[in-house]
Amino acid sequence: MMNESELLRLKEKGISLEDLQKQIDHFKTGFPYLGIAAPASVEKGIVRIQPDSEQQYLDVWDTYTSSDKRIVKFVPASGAASRMFKDLFEFLDAPYQTPSTAFEKTFFEGLYKFAFFEDLNAACLHNSGKGIPELLSVGDYKTIVENLLSENGLNYGALPKGLLKFHKYGSFVRTPVEEHLVEGALYAKNKKGEVNIHFTVSPEHRVLFQKLVDDCKTKMESDLFINLNIGFSEQKPSTDTVAVDLNNEPFRDKEELVFRPGGHGALIENLNDLDADVIFVKNIDNTVPDKFKKEETKYKKILAGVLIDTQQKIFEYLKLIDSGKYTHDELLEILYFLQNVLNIKNPNTKLLEDAELVLYLKRKLDRPCRVCGMVRNIGEPGGGPFLAVNSDGTISPQILESSQIDMSDPEKKAMFLNGTHFNPVDIVCGVKDYRGYHFNLKDYVDNNTGFISIKSKNGKELKALELPGLWNGAMSDWNTIFVEVPISTFNPVKTVNDLLREQHL
Repeated sequence: MMNESELLRLKEKGISLEDLQKQIDHFKTGFPYLGIAAPASVEKGIVRIQPDSEQQYLDVWDTYTSSDKRIVKFVPASGAASRMFKDLFEFLDAPYQTPSTAFEKTFFEGLYKFAFFEDLNAACLHNSGKGIPELLSVGDYKTIVENLLSENGLNYGALPKGLLKFHKYGSFVRTPVEEHLVEGALYAKNKKGEVNIHFTVSPEHRVLFQKLVDDCKTKMESDLFINLNIGFSEQKPSTDTVAVDLNNEPFRDKEELVFRPGGHGALIENLNDLDADVIFVKNIDNTVPDKFKKEETKYKKILAGVLIDTQQKIFEYLKLIDSGKYTHDELLEILYFLQNVLNIKNPNTKLLEDAELVLYLKRKLDRPCRVCGMVRNIGEPGGGPFLAVNSDGTISPQILESSQIDMSDPEKKAMFLNGTHFNPVDIVCGVKDYRGYHFNLKDYVDNNTGFISIKSKNGKELKALELPGLWNGAMSDWNTIFVEVPISTFNPVKTVNDLLREQHL
């Protein structure tokens, strides 16, 4: 039972009692595993663009950007950088004083190469009276790390990745936010020279993001000959999920319900709010210095060109269907496109009469569309491309995480482990229908693809619920095309030492 205070809190968050009960029911029943027919590969389900076709898609995108269509670059940027520094936090707590692990040694050997070196040296001088060279000479390594991570220093252990200094350019440095602004100018600029970029941020850091943008915007517009339209949003309170105890009863701390953020799947709400025809989606930490941006830009444009080329064909077919003036052969042509371009298979279609086939084709075509870059699997953690079995019995391309697959089934586990590609979150989305109306993206979420994990609060275990992931269940009912892109386009910064890789120096 909910008391008056809890009912008021639910109302303030925008969570109905019905939604709350659905969340609790998910804890009780769990989430069903998704059936998979096969991992996607270049033999089945992943398109490999041949060199002689690249220019075709580049031209398609260049033509599109010269129209009046609205293009937005969407960057989830709310995640804290604390995991980047996990090894350094462990070093601070270690009983030894000098770098001992390979990670610790690499960090200190490369210290002078980091873009934040000057800031860190200044913080050390201010707080300890000694600069980095002197601290190193006397073996005071932990003071350097404390000044990097603590609130009295640079506070990098608590800030989001987007605000950290990643790349050095001689006399100046850039954060990931600034790199994404530059990227936007290279592949998401419209005919008016406008670049629309939207960052999702945490409430406590929004002011810092706004200040960074305010400080760099005018100069960047002048240097790049663009007009930047930069927006921010936060995960909505209505997407928070209630925590439960191990008996699946609402978890209370100090007699108050405990809610947790719903994970990146909550951002489908933010994505849905954008006024856009095409949206690029890319994580905040996957960005490179200017000298590596040429190839990255090329493949972003190719992915976008594939999207527009595919959408144009879908729109032609939908207009033909709506006209009612189609032949049986034309319906078979559309079915062939569905099966061999969109990779949507349904063995029962051969049993359908024309009238039923038309309804099926329209239902499958008239949906949001996305093109997802996929890179060769090099052992990175995370999801991958699969040909998955949907609730209506069709098989279609999906990005799946390991938690969505029954790993106790040897056949399914083998499919997951033997996948040739993985998902780098390199997505271009078409979110309007052929009439120009915006799809309600929330209508295409598979709510049976969430995730439950065990957490703790004040020493007590609780169960937490994550919503269907943004590029997993939240986009489950989209038309999806996988395109192979080179590993050189994927350069995430998962640990601080990744900034010492060639691609970030």
